[in-house]
Amino acid sequence: MAVQEIRAFNRFYTNLIGALDYSKHLYTPYTLTESRVLYELAHAPRTDAADLRVELSLDAGYLSRLLTRFERDGLVGRAPSERDARRQRITLTPLGREAAALLDERSREAVGSLLAGVEPERQPQLTDAMRTVREILGAGRPGAAHRDGPVLRDPVPGELGWIVQRHGAVYAAEYGWNSEFEGLVARIVADFAQGHDPRLERVWIAELDGRPVGTVMCVRDTEGGVGDAEGTAGDDGGTTGGVRDGAPGTARLRLLLVEPGARGHGLGERLIGEVVDFAREAGYRELVLWTNDVLAAARTLYLRTGFTLVAEKPHRSYGADLVGQDWRLPLQEGSAI
Repeated sequence: MAVQEIRAFNRFYTNLIGALDYSKHLYTPYTLTESRVLYELAHAPRTDAADLRVELSLDAGYLSRLLTRFERDGLVGRAPSERDARRQRITLTPLGREAAALLDERSREAVGSLLAGVEPERQPQLTDAMRTVREILGAGRPGAAHRDGPVLRDPVPGELGWIVQRHGAVYAAEYGWNSEFEGLVARIVADFAQGHDPRLERVWIAELDGRPVGTVMCVRDTEGGVGDAEGTAGDDGGTTGGVRDGAPGTARLRLLLVEPGARGHGLGERLIGEVVDFAREAGYRELVLWTNDVLAAARTLYLRTGFTLVAEKPHRSYGADLVGQDWRLPLQEGSAI
């Protein structure tokens, strides 16, 4: 009976999501398998080819051919793994990130259309049932722990507002900062939303158990260096990070936040690492940030990543007496500190 029910469900669901003609279903040039590969790379940008094969249960030869085509199309780059030179590290190029973002948008639209036909009071029942299926059938499978752990992704509509709200609430609760700080974060997020170059600037959301629990931002530094952030932010600083013409010089890390209940998963370090990798691949010469001395945990992560403290200055902001700090990380050989 169980076998028949599962087979019936498989037939029903593959037809429902258009799995047999996925590219036509989502109006994209990618099959379901190709879309899954792009999705995994977008959410785990430092994936080795061997890990990707295990995660998706793909034949090694098939995956190799697929990645070769992606590389030829300019979607991915391949290099020796940092963990083992015999393994290949696969990363999305800016063009690849655009393709993955389009797929993600189309997929969310398709799921939204499905949910539109479900009565709101029954949607929790539906999602609980799906979670139960994943928990029961996924237990003990290779890579299950990875799938259930934190993932990093682009924000979905509404989550830029979440960034503002959570910064205001968390910093008020932990440091007693007033609404001046939340207002600053709102301006930073609004400037990013109103105009940014996705090749050079990006926001990440950390997701755990289906909900956002962290964030960080990488923007182009309009002032071209440190020392321009007096009295402006927590794990942040500088000007609003607009884009200028020409080759990128200095990138700025902004708005690093991990929810108190999600700490201990290494998310802060992962978020910083994403910014460093993105900025380096985008061609930036250096990465800078401005923070305050009271944010000891974040400063420990910056030191561990290789940032150097280059300046300090007392200021009063957000209803508190603080010491602002400028930090810098060279990204290219020959970049002076």
